[in-house]
Amino acid sequence: MSEYPVKAVKTFSTGQVRIHPQHVERSGWPVPLWLMLSRTWGAPRPIHCFLIEHVDGLVLFDTGQDPASVTDRDYFPGGLTGLQYRRLARFDLTPEDSVTHQIRVAGYATDDVRTVVLSHLHQDHIGGLRELSKARIVVADAEWQEFQRPRAEARGYLTRHIDLPGLEWQRITFDATTDDELAPFSSRHDLATDGSLVLLPTPGHTEGSISLLVRRPGTELLLVGDLSYDHALMTHGVVPGIGVRSVLEQSTRDVLELAERLGGAAVLPAHDPGTAARLEAALGS
Repeated sequence: MSEYPVKAVKTFSTGQVRIHPQHVERSGWPVPLWLMLSRTWGAPRPIHCFLIEHVDGLVLFDTGQDPASVTDRDYFPGGLTGLQYRRLARFDLTPEDSVTHQIRVAGYATDDVRTVVLSHLHQDHIGGLRELSKARIVVADAEWQEFQRPRAEARGYLTRHIDLPGLEWQRITFDATTDDELAPFSSRHDLATDGSLVLLPTPGHTEGSISLLVRRPGTELLLVGDLSYDHALMTHGVVPGIGVRSVLEQSTRDVLELAERLGGAAVLPAHDPGTAARLEAALGS
């Protein structure tokens, strides 16, 4: 191949979010306890999305938080479920933080986006779906099935902001692979069918959470969504407070092993303040 498929990778943040320390780093507290009783909010964190310029079209990994979530009083459900969302995160967003504006600042238009990949279906990853109606929306079938279970909103899935009319959804499953370059992963989904964009199952935060391996000559990137909120903690095996601990730990080990096998691939969590700098360093190497 004379020309490598991935031409450019950029990131932007759709505003900022503050979460509790127990959210970032798992503690001995049960989730309902710290969610309702913790009085400490951490420093603002980014809400990263990633634009990948591929020869077959523009790919967006995650769509961030919707600015309407801080202006529309009816954005969240009411009652105890609404209280849960208010206790989970505090957002600082402006209209300029919208996906449409941020994509324009990056030098593109929303209509240029051919494919959207969602690491999972929580609110701060699906907030731009309304603005991307012309794209194919890719999600793991396991995540879609989890979203379809009863009491979705109480489990973190804002139904009416996900299952929007007119969207073209592609629910993917993973194919078995014996590719040593992807070990320890034994399954994958080749998004672009050329090996440059490979989706990997990394459950734990949610049942169907996925990561994206982006491959360019001499540079590999692992976009890992909410598998971790802090790369430094991740390298020490510390997992977040939301999700199934044992599954998070296994997915973390798998990602770190793959990154090492690839010669030091850049691992890029969605809410790590150091993600943009690590991306720049990786692309500049």
